[in-house]
Amino acid sequence: MKFNEAEIKSQLKNWRKIIRPYQKPNTKKAIWQIVNTFLPFLALWVLMYFSVQWSILLTLGLAAIAGLFAVRIFIIQHDCGHHSFFSSKPLNNVVGFICSFFTSIPYTYWANVHNVHHGHTGQMEMRDWGDIHFLTVEEYRALSPFKRLGYRVFRSPIMLFVGAPLIYLTISNRFPIFKRENWTSIRWSQVYNNLAIAAVYGVLGFLLGWKAFFLIQASIVMTFGIVAFWFFYVQHQHEHCYKQWRDNWDYLMASIKGSTFYRLPKVLQWFSGNIGFHHIHHLSPRIPNYNLEKCARENPILQKYVTTITFRQSLQCVYNKLWDEQQQKMISFQEFNRLERLRA
Repeated sequence: MKFNEAEIKSQLKNWRKIIRPYQKPNTKKAIWQIVNTFLPFLALWVLMYFSVQWSILLTLGLAAIAGLFAVRIFIIQHDCGHHSFFSSKPLNNVVGFICSFFTSIPYTYWANVHNVHHGHTGQMEMRDWGDIHFLTVEEYRALSPFKRLGYRVFRSPIMLFVGAPLIYLTISNRFPIFKRENWTSIRWSQVYNNLAIAAVYGVLGFLLGWKAFFLIQASIVMTFGIVAFWFFYVQHQHEHCYKQWRDNWDYLMASIKGSTFYRLPKVLQWFSGNIGFHHIHHLSPRIPNYNLEKCARENPILQKYVTTITFRQSLQCVYNKLWDEQQQKMISFQEFNRLERLRA
C-alpha cells in the first residue's frame, strides 16, 4: 500500500494548530478516570483474595478482568509520564508513582525511556526504544543459520506475547537496560521505585499470605503485560508501517503512518484508555487519553491517512516478521523465503 508523502505533509501542514486545543488537561475527567479505574480494580483484587480459598480457576478468571483494569491504570501512569493527565507536574508525578505499585513498572525510568521512543518512533537506529525488536530483510539474510533460528524463536507468538512480557516485567524494568548520557538520576529513580514496590509487595505478602498475594498480583500483572505487548506490536509493526533511517526520517510521517488507528469495540477502547488512536497520541503525547477520541472525531483529516485496523485484522500482524526496505512493509518468513528463491 503506497502512500503519497507529499500529499500527507501538505494536507496536515497545520497539524500542530489542529491538536493544540486538545492538549489541555481536564481535572474533573482525570479524577473521574481514577475513580472508575481504581475502585473496580481494588474490588476485584479483594474478590480474588477470597476466591483463592474457593477455586484457583476462578481466581485466574477474575485476573483476566483485573488485568484489563491494570491496563487502564497503566494508561494513567503513561499519561502522567507525559505530564498530560493533570496540568500540575508534581501531581502527575505523584499519581504516576502510585500507579507503579499496581503495574510494577517503575514510573520515572519507564517514562523517560518511553519519551525517547516518542522522539524517535519509526527511526531505524532507535528501533529498540519502545518497540519490539525486529530485523530488516538484509540483516536477517546476513545471519548464520543458528542466529536465524534464534530470531525465529524470538518472533514466535508464544515468545513475543508471553515470554517477552515476562522478561520485560521481571528483568528489563528491574535493571537499567537503557542508558543515556546524564541519566544517573533516572537510573537511580528506577532503583528507588523498585525497592519501594518490593517493600510494599513484601508487606502485603506477609499480611495476606505469600501464596495468595503473589498468585493474585502476578496473574494480574502478567495479563496486563500480555495485553500491553500486543498493543505495542500491532500499533507499530502492522504491515504498511513507517520505518526509516535517521537521514530520511520525518516526525509527521512516523506518527501518521508509523502508528495505527486500532478500531476496537467500545468496551476494549475504554479499558485501553483510547490508546487505539495511536497516531494522534504520537502526533502529540501531551494530549491526555480522555481527549484522544474527541480530537479524532472533530478532525476527520487526522483519520484520512492513518492505517485503520480492527481486532480481527490485527490478528494477521502475527505474521509480520521482517522489515523489507525495498517494499517498505513488514513481511512474513514465508515471503522472505519466496524472495530468496527469486534471487537464486
